Amino acid sequence: MVDSQAETAPQPAGVRRPALSPSRAGDFKQCPLLYRFRAVDRLPETPTRAQVRGTVVHSVLERLFSLPTAERGPERARALLAPAWEDLLAAEPGLGELFDGAGDPELARWLDSANALLDSYFELEDPRRLEPEACELRVETELESGVLLRGFIDRVDVAPTGEIRLVDYKTGAAPREIGEAKAMFQMKFYALVLWRTRGEIPRQLLLMYLSDKQSLAYTPDEAELRRFERTLEAIWQAILKAGRTGDFRPNPSRLCDYCDHKPLCPAFGGTPPPTPAGRSRTPDRRRCWTAPTERRRGRGDRRRFLRTGGRGPLPGDRAHRGALVGARPAPRPGRGAAGARAGVVLAPGGCGAAPGERRRPGPGPGR
Repeated sequence: MVDSQAETAPQPAGVRRPALSPSRAGDFKQCPLLYRFRAVDRLPETPTRAQVRGTVVHSVLERLFSLPTAERGPERARALLAPAWEDLLAAEPGLGELFDGAGDPELARWLDSANALLDSYFELEDPRRLEPEACELRVETELESGVLLRGFIDRVDVAPTGEIRLVDYKTGAAPREIGEAKAMFQMKFYALVLWRTRGEIPRQLLLMYLSDKQSLAYTPDEAELRRFERTLEAIWQAILKAGRTGDFRPNPSRLCDYCDHKPLCPAFGGTPPPTPAGRSRTPDRRRCWTAPTERRRGRGDRRRFLRTGGRGPLPGDRAHRGALVGARPAPRPGRGAAGARAGVVLAPGGCGAAPGERRRPGPGPGR
């Protein structure tokens, strides 16, 4: 059981205060028992090749933006891939079990597939025309209700006019229209944190799907972020209530087929482990790649979604300097007309994770 007062009590020196992350909020919405397995019991989960590939590609893109602008070409990105994998393997030796040694032909094919994702990235934008304010930015804010929000943003772009764009790379395929709002849950979380810390609502939230070379752009507004804030507060209160009562009930769905903990789930005849004594019942810092859920958006929200794909003007084209500007719509293969491509050129800045912080491969069906 969880004492609700313990969740807000002062923490000892050196102990991080419990916080809500987008992955943990998504876990609880998807399945409260999944939240318990990950955040309370912290049961181990085996990452897949696809998940680890996503981590490596993210690392390459972060390193790419740390280079001088003129060096951020496709060939340099490919050259960064092997070192990024080797560094991850050194940090997480267990990942080597995904392959049968360095000579495994599956490893070579896996690296080729990662290179293909990097090539797709360059078809979506030209990093030589961008200068992000930050990459792998750790963000944290406390809401007026006392709920602490924490997470990592892949990239923050700031135009000379002050407009903010939040970017997240996805190595999976773009969702169909019915799943767009679910895909934006994480981005709205970050938009809320940035708004509460900087007082500026991001002009654009951009998801870049490298697998099928598509982008999903969204423009939030204040009323929507206020509603989203109330949603997160409600999720946090539900988590505390579940902690007090021990009622982390399962919510069976098609996603159960991807869950490492299915054998322990009562919905499938399993028995959860005893609740660990003294273990925090709040989200930990690990990044998990399960797809978060969110209510379906209303008719008016649909107008703020823009899909992009194929070839055309590169985002960040200097001809569009100083604003987030639309370009000619490009059709999305097999799905009819698409929206407009947006671009921004940024003020000088830098990339890099906060000291001591880094990404880790996490569980879920894919990123």
